[in-house]
Amino acid sequence: MDHIAAAQESLVNERLRQKLNEVNSAAQSNLAGVQDHINFTLQQAYFKCAYECFDRSRKQDEIGNCVEHCSVPVLRAQNLVENEMAKFQEKLSRSLTVCQDKYETAKLQANSSNALKDLESCVDLSVQDGINMIPLIAGKLKTHLSINN
Repeated sequence: MDHIAAAQESLVNERLRQKLNEVNSAAQSNLAGVQDHINFTLQQAYFKCAYECFDRSRKQDEIGNCVEHCSVPVLRAQNLVENEMAKFQEKLSRSLTVCQDKYETAKLQANSSNALKDLESCVDLSVQDGINMIPLIAGKLKTHLSINN
């Protein structure tokens, strides 16, 4: 029976990896416009601004301060995305931990025959909830960054 249980757990772990890949794909596709805005629009504005800082009439520290000032919008946008995604990952992780805790409890009970099935169902629901949250996060980021697409 232990061999069968180990094989079932291995199968569930593989399905979990597939589900997490679905989350990553959803995040990448939904956040592509945000990343494009940061990587091209904001970076381009940064380089244009920084280019203007290099004036022979300025002192080195003035140039440095000017360039640093130019980088603020890009850094703010990157930090915003990182913070929102960290919160998302934390929520998803907590949800998956609850699934794992329920599974561990069910294994200890006498009728643990449905434990793996219940785990998989819980994980599916958690992952789907996470995937459904991603467009909302992307919308929030686009609004905050004034992206019109």
